[in-house]
Parts: sequence; structure tokens; C-alpha cells
Amino acid sequence: MWSFRNNRLLEPVDVTVANLMAALGRYQGRQTLYQHQVPQVLETLRQIAVVESTEASNRIEGIVVPPSRFKALMADAEPQTRSESEIAGYRNVLAQIHAGRIGLPLTPDKIQEIHAGIYAYLPGEGGEWKQRDNVIRQTLPDGREAVRFVPLPADETPAAMEELCRLFEATWAEDKVDRLLLINAFILDFLCIHPFSDGNGRVARLLNLLLLYVAGYEVGRYISLERVIENTKETYYEALRLSGLQWETGQHDLTPWHQYNLGVIVYAYREFEQRVGEVAMAAGGKSQSVKDAINAFKPGETFTIGDLERICPAVSRATIRRVLEMLRKEGQVVCLGTGRNAQWRREET
Repeated sequence: MWSFRNNRLLEPVDVTVANLMAALGRYQGRQTLYQHQVPQVLETLRQIAVVESTEASNRIEGIVVPPSRFKALMADAEPQTRSESEIAGYRNVLAQIHAGRIGLPLTPDKIQEIHAGIYAYLPGEGGEWKQRDNVIRQTLPDGREAVRFVPLPADETPAAMEELCRLFEATWAEDKVDRLLLINAFILDFLCIHPFSDGNGRVARLLNLLLLYVAGYEVGRYISLERVIENTKETYYEALRLSGLQWETGQHDLTPWHQYNLGVIVYAYREFEQRVGEVAMAAGGKSQSVKDAINAFKPGETFTIGDLERICPAVSRATIRRVLEMLRKEGQVVCLGTGRNAQWRREET
């Protein structure tokens, strides 16, 4: 589609975008370490994130229910109202994405199925492209309404979605464009096409999660990206507006959209590492969290103090050294060198 034509995605990115991408590469590496070393902590965070994501993504669209009913819906209660039906539908599709039951290739039919899933409790309302032209409006501070964006006409939508999915899949397979940029471009084009009469924002957020997971960026499993977006909603809409300018002619600037979306993911990873530490502390103290991290390594496997600091971000280096020295005296670990980057090895006990 328009972001995928004329090699737009091969254009150089600005310094801010490049720095955000580099930071995400580092976070992604540490994410893998956490997944191996503290799975119980991550399960706690995952359960919290599912609730927050379902609530925030619907609340962005003004879909809210009383707290008691929301809690019941998250426990798989049957919906009783329209709002509850949309929340329950989102809950179910999010669960499918988390379980890996929805993946690539990304096709128009699959996107329509996601939309239909959101409206599964409202028969006949989901899964079809829009039949009438739509506009995106916003309410100004003085109460007046203004047109924020005019999406693609309804009669052009089916062909546009076919082209968008085809070009996305081809670019993904070529692997010449960083997949973070590719995902951002796909979501922008999807929102500019605005293919459904309602539910486009929720579908876009679900697609964003899905594509990030496939690309290996799994922070959305543990920290709700939807909550971060809700908390920065005005910035989200402004980035979408700026990058949507002249989109229909292919002269748009992807930079504001890249900066916003990558910034959301970086923020989520920072919170992720902080909360990993907090949950670990609540589970049994700083020294115990260091011991648990070390015991998660296999006998004979090596690690550094830096590795332990990344796994236990709320624990000081002094505490880590104290625990290592105690375990060394007990014969549970061996130090293989000296200095800051010395390797340690867990022993068979």
C-alpha cells in the first residue's frame, strides 16, 4: 500500500528512530534471559497484562462496564449488554493471539476473522469491510467536532486491503526492512484505510501485538501496550495525524508514527524490567531473588554479575556480590576470573 510503494521503507530513518530501534534490540536480548530464568514472575505479569490490555483497548473507544462486571467477564462470564459483548469478544481474540493460534501469513480473510471475533457476541456486525465512506472526527477543547482524517473510500477498501497484505507479506519475506519499521508501516496504512465501519482501533492494536510477537518482541505479553497507548492517547492521535498527512499521495512522513510506536515499546520494556524486579522482591527478598536467578542456570552453565543485574534489576551489585561469595564458600558456584566481567559457573550440588 502507500507506505510499501516506491521503496519508502528503505529510506534512512532519523537519529531518534535509530536510537529507539537499537534500544529495543538490547531489550529483546534481555527478554529472552528473563523468559528462561524467572518464568513464575512472568506468569504473574502476564495475567495482569491480559486484564489491563482488554480494559484499556476498549476504554480508548469509550467501551466501559462496572468493575464487578468487567471482573466477571475476565473470568469468562457470558456478556449481558453490548459493551460487555465487545469486551468479551476482544478478550477472546487477545487470548488466541497470546496462545499463538493466530499467526502469519497475514491475509484480508484473517483480519476480517479478527474483527468478527471482537463482535462474536453480536451476530452479523463483524467481519465485513465498510459499506459506506467514513471520516475520523475529534472533539475539540471547546466542544466542537472537527474532521481529523478522511480514510479511503468504501469501494476502494477490498482491493486496498488485498494489496496491503500482499505487499506486507512480500516485504516481510524479503527481510530487507527492519521488522519494527515494517510493522509500524502496516499499522499506519491499515488505520489510514480504516477498512471497517467500527472497531478499527481495536483490530489495529491486536494486529500490532500479533506482529510484534511474531517478530520476537514479546513485552506486550507482560506489560499492556494498550494501557501505555491509553495513557498517551493525545500523542498517539497526533502522531497518527502527522504521519497521515498526504498519505493518499504517498508523500507522508512515517517518522512521527515510528517515533511514537517505538517509544511505546521502549517504555513498556523499561516498565517490564522494573516490575520483574518488584515481583521478584515481593516473592522473597533480594538475596533470595539472586539465589533463584543463579539456581535457574544449569549446572556447568556460566554467567556474569551483569547477567544477574539484568535478571534482578532491583538488587544492588553489592548484594549480588555478597550472595555470590556466600554460595562460593558453600561450593555452589565457582568464580572463573577477576574483575567486573568475570565469569561465574554454577556447580553440581
